[in-house]
Amino acid sequence: MSSVQTREVPEHLLRSLLLALSHQRALGEAAVRIPLTRPMVGRFVAGQSLPEALDVLERVRDDGFDTTVDVLGESVSSVEAADAAAGRYLETLDALAARGLERNVSLKLTQMGLDIGHDVARENVGRILRTAAQLDAFVRIDMEDHTKTDATLAFWREVRPIHPATGVVLQSALRRSEQDVDAISAERGRVRLCKGAYNEPASVAYPDKEDVDRAYARIAEKLLLHGVHPAFATHDTRMINHVVRFAREHRIDRDRFEFQMLYGVRRDLQDRLARAGYRVRLYVPYGTQWYPYYMRRLAERPANVLFMLRAMTREGFGRDGEG
Repeated sequence: MSSVQTREVPEHLLRSLLLALSHQRALGEAAVRIPLTRPMVGRFVAGQSLPEALDVLERVRDDGFDTTVDVLGESVSSVEAADAAAGRYLETLDALAARGLERNVSLKLTQMGLDIGHDVARENVGRILRTAAQLDAFVRIDMEDHTKTDATLAFWREVRPIHPATGVVLQSALRRSEQDVDAISAERGRVRLCKGAYNEPASVAYPDKEDVDRAYARIAEKLLLHGVHPAFATHDTRMINHVVRFAREHRIDRDRFEFQMLYGVRRDLQDRLARAGYRVRLYVPYGTQWYPYYMRRLAERPANVLFMLRAMTREGFGRDGEG
């Protein structure tokens, strides 16, 4: 398939297809067994094992970036799987401390057992937060699709007393987020703002990309003025320039906020911001359950499909241009 042929497919249709494929567990189970996938996935995932991830994290640190670690996985269906996922986070936190790396992780509540029962997730997240408190680590609770928003924010408020260095994520695609950011800022909570990587109904989310971008800009301004060390997760240069310009106009120091980007995405932009003196944190995932995450990364920027296709026909995927 040529790049021309790929562009003939409307981007919104390709995005919807990739998001739908991200939920196909059978495809995911098959994909992880195909040797060809390793160099392609390596663009976005820092290995399938903790030792592999630690080596990547050291390189990222030496390049001048901060990090947050995601142990890949979501929507577990058994108590045993949820307990095991929490155990991997405990192992990761201990390893980060032992290696002298930044102790900062991001987790999903469905991976901790939220769909099984509140008490299951409460116990697992509690274990992680108690260890994080002992290690002086920061924990970010990731946001999932809109059906989990109320539960996620309520859960964050419930467990925050265990370890106050715990933040949440808001998605500018959701219509409710402008009200949510007001409440969280009043509580002095730490927010990562992203656009959102899920297909959501128009009743709860903006269907038009321009509306999502306008909401992102409005929420970013609120966070810069009233938030506690907000994190702006985006690879969109327009949004980044808006944050930079607004901060400059309102004399907001660069150390009061940070940009967050995905490992392997827009490395040129990451370098440029870091050289300009802005704090840049990379979201570094690892683990065997990479398939849903990987498909969402392709869906966020369908042009990345071109890089995947090139990787199938020649070596050196990691040296290709940025997606």
